[in-house]
Parts: sequence; C-alpha cells; structure tokens
Amino acid sequence: QVQLVESGGGLVQPGGSLRLSCAASGSIFSIYAMGWYRQAPGKQRELVATITRGGSTDYADSVKGRFTISRDNAKNRVTVYLQMNSLKPEDTAVYYCNKEPPSDSWWGQGTQVTVSS
Repeated sequence: QVQLVESGGGLVQPGGSLRLSCAASGSIFSIYAMGWYRQAPGKQRELVATITRGGSTDYADSVKGRFTISRDNAKNRVTVYLQMNSLKPEDTAVYYCNKEPPSDSWWGQGTQVTVSS
C-alpha cells in the first residue's frame, strides 16, 4: 500500500524559511522521480520541484534559487525534503509530494504553508 505523509508546514513571515518532509513507506519509491506540488486557494495544483532517483533536480521558475529539493533513499523508506527560503506570500498553498509524473492514487493530505506578516 502506497503511503505518502507530508509534514513541516506552518505559518511563517515573508522572508522566512521552512523545511518540508515527505515520508514514503516502501522501497518501491526509490525507483521513481519524486516531486513537490502545491495548490493555492482557487488555483490548480502545480509542480514546484522534482528530483530523479539519481539526484538531478529541476524547479519551477517561481521558486528557482529559493527552494531546494533533496531525497534520502534509505532501505524500505524514502524521504523527500523541500527546503524553502526567502518565502513570499504567493508561496502560500497546501504542499504535496508524489512521484513525477504524479499518480492520482498517491496524493496524501498535504501540509499547509502560510506566508503572512
């Protein structure tokens, strides 16, 4: 059974930082490229950052230079991180992780990130 659990969100002031974590139980995740996605109120879900099984990364233009994605491929468990710096109010959204491209059945609950003074 696929289980993705996101954590680390919260309320932060503009210019602040947060580190999101995504715990993926099961060794199957080690073979996939993984991504962080976000969905702001009234908007479609968008891909923010991706990381291949080999560690190559890619970012949406809106977060390039501010966000860093990384992964830890431990035995039977993969953890994907998103370090977010210089946060802006427009980064406010629910953040999700999934493989890239995403699987509809893999979406978790997400973690809320709110950037506000």
